[in-house]
Order: sequence, then C-alpha cells, then structure tokens
Amino acid sequence: MHWLGETGPAAKAAGVTALQQAWNDGALILDAGAVLPAPAGIPGRPARPELVPPREVKHRSMGTVEGRAALIHALAHIEFNAINLALDAVWRYPGLPEDYYSDWLQVAAEESLHFSLLSAHLQELGYAYGDFPAHNSLWEMAQKTEQDPLARMALVPRTLEARGLDATPAVRAKLAQAGDQAAAEILDIILRDEIGHVAIGNRWYGWLCQERALDPLKAYADLSVTYKAPPLRGPFNLEARRRAGFSERELALLPP
Repeated sequence: MHWLGETGPAAKAAGVTALQQAWNDGALILDAGAVLPAPAGIPGRPARPELVPPREVKHRSMGTVEGRAALIHALAHIEFNAINLALDAVWRYPGLPEDYYSDWLQVAAEESLHFSLLSAHLQELGYAYGDFPAHNSLWEMAQKTEQDPLARMALVPRTLEARGLDATPAVRAKLAQAGDQAAAEILDIILRDEIGHVAIGNRWYGWLCQERALDPLKAYADLSVTYKAPPLRGPFNLEARRRAGFSERELALLPP
C-alpha cells in the first residue's frame, strides 16, 4: 500500500484521508482475497524523530512551553505510528470480511486527523514533529504479531491502544492545568475516537476467536505470554473500556 510506505507525515495524513473518502464514495474496489507482497520500506516515516529506547525519552516540566511541546510531540508520534498500524492491518491480512478492511481504513483516517491536529498545535508552540526523540514500542509489537491477525488484534488495539484510554484523562488534566486548553480539546477528540478504535479491535478479536473456536479470555492470556505483552497497570478508565467493548469478565480480571 502506497501510503503505508510514504515517509512524509503531512503527505501520509492527507493521502490516507483522501483514500478513505474515495472508499466512502464507492470509487475503490476491494479484493479481500488478494495476497499482497510486503511494501518496501515499511513503515514509511521521516528521518526524524530520532528513535530511542523508552527509558531515554526525557520527561520535561509542564511549566514550560518546551515541556508542553515535548508532550504534544509524544502524542503526535503515537498518532503517526497509529496511522501506520491501521494501514498495516489493512494490507497484511487477506481473506477477512470486507467490513474488517473498511473499519481499519476508517481508523487510519481518524488517526491522520489526530496527527494533523497535534502537529498543527505543535507548530503553534514553535516546534515541529521530529524535534524531540521518540520511541518505537507500538511498531515493535506490530512486527511481533505480523504473522497472526488474532495476535495483532489482541495486543495492539486491545492492549497498547487501550492503555491510551486509561492515560488520556490524566494527560488532558495536566495540559488544561498548564493553561493549554487547545491541546486539552484535541485530546477530547482523540479519546472519543480511540474508544471506537479499541472497539474495532475488540470486534475483530472476538470474530477471530469465534472462527477459531477459542475462549477469548484464555486466548488473550496465552497471547500475552507468547508475545511478551507489557503488563497491564492501573488506574484504568473503566467507563471508556466498557464503551470500547470490554466485557465485565475482562474488567474484573484487571489488576487492582
């Protein structure tokens, strides 16, 4: 897929938005059974930001413009990675229902909007995407799970992206407290949409479990061990998780 390999963030976001509009307009034809060769150079991303281990990403004071910009940059990096993750979910796994591909194209377009909003706000603060180091944990999990859509659905949207549902309210509060109401309002948009994205992950995880006659809870526990998923840590946004389709049984198993 061309836009997965695109290295320019703005061009990628605009291209994905146009692609999703073309799909909505009926201008695209889907061949769900097509097995596509891996695009060269994926994921497409710019030379900057420099990618470093998570522990080397510095935490800066929210009392400074630079500190707020660093946080906005970290969020923009997550959203840029999320564009690539959604596009990868579209091209990589053939033979799934048409709605699967439509869902993940919608996710890619919404992640493009999130990135564009954060990138524009970052520029208002006097910085640009690429000005701060960032880590690559999201894409590393995508690489681990590339052979199995069940593992991908379990450990990217239902684990890593669901952590965003838990973390966003506290991050929003920090930005609002620091006087950055514009950033706080962007996070309101992101949280609203991310609930839907995690719900899509839950939908297709459940569908795949049903197709394979697997118990979703046991399968998730097994996949977490097999792929060395990061442990779940609270506090949890239980309301958002419920809206995203997590069952009461799952919520009851979350650590205290």
